[in-house]
Amino acid sequence: MIRVLLIDDQPLIRSGFRAFLDLEDDIEVVAEAANGQEGLKLAREHLPDIALIDIQMPVLDGIETTRRIAADPALAGMHVVILTNYGLDEHVFNALRVGAAGFLVKDIVPEDFLHAVRVAARGDALLAPSITRKLINRYVTQPPPTAPGTALEELTGREREAVVLVAQGLSNDEIAARMVISPLTAKTHINRAMTKLRARDRAQLVVLAYESGLVTPHNS
Repeated sequence: MIRVLLIDDQPLIRSGFRAFLDLEDDIEVVAEAANGQEGLKLAREHLPDIALIDIQMPVLDGIETTRRIAADPALAGMHVVILTNYGLDEHVFNALRVGAAGFLVKDIVPEDFLHAVRVAARGDALLAPSITRKLINRYVTQPPPTAPGTALEELTGREREAVVLVAQGLSNDEIAARMVISPLTAKTHINRAMTKLRARDRAQLVVLAYESGLVTPHNS
């Protein structure tokens, strides 16, 4: 059973998402909150698999809520999916940087919404190659300051190669083909790199790849 926490200040939005989710035998909405402060309390109480969090809320917004979830060891197994009206904007970008696993636009069709919840529950990032490339384009037009790359020294050559390909928007199967290895081995390289770089998920790995200097817009 996939346990979901809904955090959104609009009751109509929460009830709409809940209506979709309650129809599924493998998904359960365990709690709802109208702001991030309430959401954090409920997250610690229910320990859901996924938190669907609105980006803009009173009291505590989605970015700060995501940051606090990512920093709480007790919530390490919870995946944050950001809900937005506007697609990939500055707020979503910042949420990905602080630990969100991905994002969904609120006008998503029900079938895609349910699929996304299941993908997030498996621990996979909600970043299709097209979305990853949008992140890359963002760095091309406005690259952030390069962060110290000391953590990169812990990566093996193959792990570095895998991270670069993740940052280029390739799927695990595409990475496996490029590196001439099995998809399982590719996933292992990526997971080990995430552990060493302390990235919660694939989305944060892409951001860290650029911030660390491992990937630049010129070699992407």
